[in-house]
Amino acid sequence: MVTKSKLKQYAKLIAKKGLNVQKGQEVEIFADLDQPEFVKMAVDECYLLGAKRVHVNWSYQPLTKSHVKYQKQKDLSEVLGWEIAKWEHMADELSCRLFILSEDPDGLSGINLSKFQASQRARKAVIKPIRERMENKHQWCIVAVPGRAWAKKVFPNDKVTVAMNKLWDAILTAARVGDDPIAAWDEHNRSLKEKCDKLNALGLTELYYRSKSSGTDFRVGLNPDVVFAAGGEVTEGKEVFFNPNMPTEEVFTSPLRGKAEGIVYASLPLSYNGQLIDKFWIRFHEGKVEDVGAEQGEDLLRELIAMDEGASYLGECAIVPYESPIRKSGILFYNTLFDENAACHLALGIGFTNLLKGYEKMTEKEAFAKGINDSIIHEDFMIGTADLSIVGTTKDGKQVEILKDGNWAI
Repeated sequence: MVTKSKLKQYAKLIAKKGLNVQKGQEVEIFADLDQPEFVKMAVDECYLLGAKRVHVNWSYQPLTKSHVKYQKQKDLSEVLGWEIAKWEHMADELSCRLFILSEDPDGLSGINLSKFQASQRARKAVIKPIRERMENKHQWCIVAVPGRAWAKKVFPNDKVTVAMNKLWDAILTAARVGDDPIAAWDEHNRSLKEKCDKLNALGLTELYYRSKSSGTDFRVGLNPDVVFAAGGEVTEGKEVFFNPNMPTEEVFTSPLRGKAEGIVYASLPLSYNGQLIDKFWIRFHEGKVEDVGAEQGEDLLRELIAMDEGASYLGECAIVPYESPIRKSGILFYNTLFDENAACHLALGIGFTNLLKGYEKMTEKEAFAKGINDSIIHEDFMIGTADLSIVGTTKDGKQVEILKDGNWAI
């Protein structure tokens, strides 16, 4: 049974280790209506760390469906003046942003997909230049709490109350909320950094992925100026350490744009904009998506890669061992925050400019010119299997086994 004291531990962990709220900072929280009591706990913990203002932005999937159904395309796509002003304010203040996920994985099924995607594409294009002013300069964190529909999706054979408790337990376990969550995260960050240091010392130029069980056979080029990273990040300028994802089990990098060949098969479903894409594959040629297929949600997948030019290129390669505690839990969360940490994954869309050596002296345009992919999306999809192997090639041509039978070999 989840206790109030354990939830308070979780809220404190999020504010302190996730966001690492600094005295005098503003915090923007984005949450669904499922757990208002927990959202209040998170607000309180941010204030206790010295936040000067915490604002909660509520959302509700049925309202999103109503907006898409009844608004004209032009109105749905428009970013109003007050919204732009709010984004400008967040960019000026470098506000912390906390995203508390709980939405129904199927909550937007039946929506007019073309209309919704077109409006998302138009809105993101307007907001992107403002958001870029915040890149690498502010703390942000994505966490989760149970929603009733989500809990029933994960545990369909249980009553709602039982399913909610089970999902709470799974979330808190994955987030390392135990006797001393702060110490647990300090150790976890140390362990992840150790893996990064080993990979960065190899000087890799390519990764080759192969899985006989799934059919994945894929090569991706690496950028000599880009490093592997994991766990926490540090803000540019103020040097504030924070953990953007809770949980996280990945070590990741941004590949060289235009250098990807072969086919990858998804090992888990992808929940995208409240809808599922399942049993899908993606073929790459010269770095770009050449073709896709899916048993469920193929139209949605094709819409995703058509969001802009960069949406059909890779922005991330992430290594997650098959022995990940999230995979070992045996739970399919239908939520990318968790499922991406159960398996190796790739991401379509924008890469991470802060992984470039010397990025703090570059403009975003200069960073993208060095081979980091640019896009208005970043969507992870899972390809890890029990027999996945990853072999790296070093700059002097040496072959190094990185992953064997799904787990770390270095």
